[in-house]
Amino acid sequence: MRKNVDADFLALPLSAVTDAAIGAAQAAGASHVDVRIERTRTGLLSLRDAKPETQSDETLAGLGVRVIVDGAWGFASSPEISVATAKKLALTAVAMAMTSKPLSTELVSLVSEPIYAHQTWVSEYEIDPFSISDSDKKDRLAHLSNELLKHGSVNHTSAHTMYVKEQKHYADSYGTSTTQQRVRIQTQIEAISIGANGFESMRTLAQPAGFGWEWMGNTHWNWDAEIAELPTLLAEKTLSPSVEPGRYDVLVHPSNLWLTIHESIGHATELDRAIGYEANYAGTSFATPDKLNTLKYGSALMNVTGDRNTAHGLSTVAFDDEGVAAQKWDIIKDGLLVGYQLDRRIAARVNRDRSNGCAYSDSPAHVPIQRMPNVSLAANPTGPTYDEMVSSMEDGIIIKGDKSWSIDMQRYNFQFTGQQFHRVKNGKIIGQLKDVAYQATTTDFWGSMKVVGGPSTYVLGGAFNCGKAQPGQVAAVSHGCPAAIFDKVNILNTVAEAGK
Repeated sequence: MRKNVDADFLALPLSAVTDAAIGAAQAAGASHVDVRIERTRTGLLSLRDAKPETQSDETLAGLGVRVIVDGAWGFASSPEISVATAKKLALTAVAMAMTSKPLSTELVSLVSEPIYAHQTWVSEYEIDPFSISDSDKKDRLAHLSNELLKHGSVNHTSAHTMYVKEQKHYADSYGTSTTQQRVRIQTQIEAISIGANGFESMRTLAQPAGFGWEWMGNTHWNWDAEIAELPTLLAEKTLSPSVEPGRYDVLVHPSNLWLTIHESIGHATELDRAIGYEANYAGTSFATPDKLNTLKYGSALMNVTGDRNTAHGLSTVAFDDEGVAAQKWDIIKDGLLVGYQLDRRIAARVNRDRSNGCAYSDSPAHVPIQRMPNVSLAANPTGPTYDEMVSSMEDGIIIKGDKSWSIDMQRYNFQFTGQQFHRVKNGKIIGQLKDVAYQATTTDFWGSMKVVGGPSTYVLGGAFNCGKAQPGQVAAVSHGCPAAIFDKVNILNTVAEAGK
């Protein structure tokens, strides 16, 4: 059963404030007005060796008003949520648009969207993490840490959890008004070994997701089972040989593959990036609009969607920050690039009929920009199990968990490392390796995907802190995927590459 939006947020003068801003801006000459009232609460707790290290609880609230006047943007915001402030911000935003108009290089327009009046939505979660006492949160992380510290192979532990409740009321001059509340959480536990074989670490594979504190039980993720096996895996890793560089078949586990999807597909198919809007900060994209419906992104087994409806997805909403209803669409179909991520402005700029709902702002002080939906690789409906995939490999490496990575400014040439690297010979895991990184170009890598796992291998992974834009904004996004096998991938030895 879904929860309700918190009563103290609904008690704010939401409609009165948005109506005042819209009315004042229209009277001053705005052809478009949208208003967001936001409140985001973020909790953070970290432990070192089962003892508290850092704790914070921060709430950010405010009001943002955006307008279009004679084809130019205007925006103003304030931490004060009141009718009087709304009117002042509306006039400031209009004045900003008028001032910037002579400097504008293009006319701003938005594609249309049906009107959604008085809509309310709350994400799927059971336990509000802010309803759990600080001591209970600490006890849970301390228990998991102490279970690791019982083992001789573990010298230190680091435990970290972050949990967010985001509330937004949106209204625009067309008549749409939406109120939404969503919750998300990320927890990581790391075991560290320091000994004769040097420094090694290994982290849990649990992913961030749109759950509440129920995520920290064992129903949705088996924390106890993972913590129980981590010391043995870490001890084996400390004694494992350094990888011999070369070409290997690679089975990439979803706990690693989500990040490759994020960097080489998610960012590459942001249409604002593909037409140059991020060039000054985080690069452009090789997947330019002229390649739509012609670029062979990967093998025919590759099917990738954008989806703002994914259950427990970090980017899941009912409506985006421009009042566009959540949708699901194809980005890559049978290996071919067929779609992009759009907001209303970019959709109009490239002559699309409708946005696919990818506008988001991380703060009332920031304007909405195009941000990732949940971008996911589909499982093969009749694909193999994980064990069957391992058994099919004659000479390869399994990679689990994410760690460091790099990718060029066109989202094309990349390399990724991981948490665990398991050597496979003749269908059997024969031990671990270390110092492993895989390197490829985006199209070569996805073109080499020769086996896609079945539904039983599918995991929803994701990022809690994806950055974009200037001024910088942070967004959370999920990437679901199955395990997959890639043919003859270039494996680097990270120690050798560093010249050590």
